Amino acid sequence: MVKDDLLDLIQKKRANIGVLGLGYVGLPLAVTFANAGFNVTGIDPNHEKVEMVNRGESYIQDVPNAQLRKHLERGLLRATDDYDVLKEIDAVSICVPTPLRKTRDPDMSFIVNASSSLAPYLHRSMIIVLESSTYPGTTRELVLPTLTQNSDLKVGEDFFLAFSPERVDPGRTDWTTYNTPKVLGGVTPNCTEVGTAWYSMALETVVPVSTSEVAEMTKLLENTFRMVNISMVNELAQMCDRLGIDVWEVIDAAATKPFGFMKFTPGPGMGGHCIPVDPLYLSWKMKTINYTARFIELASEIDSNMPRYVVGKIQDALNRYKKPLNGSKVLILGVAYKPNINDLRESPAFDIIHLLQEKGAEVSYYDPYVPEVNHEFFHLFSEKDLASAVEKADCVAIITNHSKVDYAMVHEKAALIFDARNALKDIAKKSAKVVKL
Repeated sequence: MVKDDLLDLIQKKRANIGVLGLGYVGLPLAVTFANAGFNVTGIDPNHEKVEMVNRGESYIQDVPNAQLRKHLERGLLRATDDYDVLKEIDAVSICVPTPLRKTRDPDMSFIVNASSSLAPYLHRSMIIVLESSTYPGTTRELVLPTLTQNSDLKVGEDFFLAFSPERVDPGRTDWTTYNTPKVLGGVTPNCTEVGTAWYSMALETVVPVSTSEVAEMTKLLENTFRMVNISMVNELAQMCDRLGIDVWEVIDAAATKPFGFMKFTPGPGMGGHCIPVDPLYLSWKMKTINYTARFIELASEIDSNMPRYVVGKIQDALNRYKKPLNGSKVLILGVAYKPNINDLRESPAFDIIHLLQEKGAEVSYYDPYVPEVNHEFFHLFSEKDLASAVEKADCVAIITNHSKVDYAMVHEKAALIFDARNALKDIAKKSAKVVKL
């Protein structure tokens, strides 16, 4: 049987592994498969990425150079931009981006292109797992027809297709690709069985579910839950501001309850590839069947307004010192979307900088992880001397609370601080020059 032959290859770790897309998801996954002893080929159209991997130079913070080089030396890992290698591949993970268009509908071009590139090499005894976050039905309704449009191979019999949502949280060391439980659902029961067997050889825990649609919806539930709750607490921050209540103290007090409460904290807007984006995939899908995902739409609306709310708070703070925003020097502390990483995807700092510049502010930034930002509307370099930059600024805006920053020094030297992350904590309670979100 085809299934039994493939399972035998997998269990003996003789299956050749391919990973399509070597980004934040694909490269750590490729390394994890190599860690397990599989022969892994990473495939990416970006020639620069391919060359860096083959030199043992990681561009992903979660993948150390030493780990890459170890697998390269052992012959367990290589990278290429030549899809022809798929002829010899038994198991493929598709890890390509799934962005939103400016119209807020899904851009499926990366998944379609990856599936179309794979289709000519589809062969008997092959397992394909889509990892890219997407709407329910993508694996069965889009990937499957694309793979088989010129093939008579039958899914679940001749080859196998499943969905397993990535759960990467960049910068974490406690929960990694290896030990974060992995949900997997196949287009058929055989697909689930083969996919589970393969991933179980490299990952600590695999959670099989009945269908690919269940697996797709699982990821959307996870990120919709976070999006709605973050947006809720962002709105709470605005309500507390109008009532003259410290929202951070409220949240800390509520968090003392040992049951029925999960702590979420406000911020200048949601960033990263998943939380601001994935729920809108679900919202779009529901519109196609005449259903409005009201929680998602409202949460997205609240979040989209946060950068403008932050700029308004900075403007009001400067006004107290009889300074207009127009012409004022504003130093942004942190442009990565979350602390202690260099990931800029969907960072709210970009919208904040752009809005400040539109209002005439002279904007600079400091981020120990991001030396340069080349954005659609601006091109900036990180300040070299933080202390000097703080002293020169009319207002310092803490947008991302990197732990490498000396916030006591910032407080000492700054004329005015807007703290969107409660980075100053107790210092702020005693200081008139600190304005909190």
